[in-house]
Amino acid sequence: MTGPCFVGAEVFVYARDPRDAAKQSRALHWIAHLWQERLGRTSVQALSEYYVLATRTLKPHVAPGAAWDDVRELMAWRPLPVDETLLRRAREIEQRFDLSWRDSMVVGAAQLQDCVLLLTEDLPDGAVFGGVTVRSPFTLSAGEPSAIYAVTPPARSRHRPRGRPRQIVQPAGA
Repeated sequence: MTGPCFVGAEVFVYARDPRDAAKQSRALHWIAHLWQERLGRTSVQALSEYYVLATRTLKPHVAPGAAWDDVRELMAWRPLPVDETLLRRAREIEQRFDLSWRDSMVVGAAQLQDCVLLLTEDLPDGAVFGGVTVRSPFTLSAGEPSAIYAVTPPARSRHRPRGRPRQIVQPAGA
């Protein structure tokens, strides 16, 4: 992987959801990989969403103490706080890409942490938002080469630049 990877709340929820063993396994594998590589990133918003979903929506519910232990452990990823900078970035993203406010906050948090990858099922797989590529953790393996989601620089133009042509100076006496 070439850089930090932002993890959305639903990935943490799938890691705790025993109803779909395949998705739980993939989510756990991604989280373990990001811990090992020290490339995991998230936000306070994502951790808050995880806590609510895990303790109130997920069946069976995760005990509040266990969900809080998960949140406390993920604080090591230095989650991005919800502050003025994030709110301004999210507003720009919302206007530019016509995303929901929640998704704009997630994409903004990923951008502000210089993430190259955003793991989520909530946005189209393969979409690119200002250098952050969205991938589903269930279609992309943690071991796949980074070229699949790395942003490539634009190719250098083969055309000469615009403007005045260069004057060729003849040496004296020629």
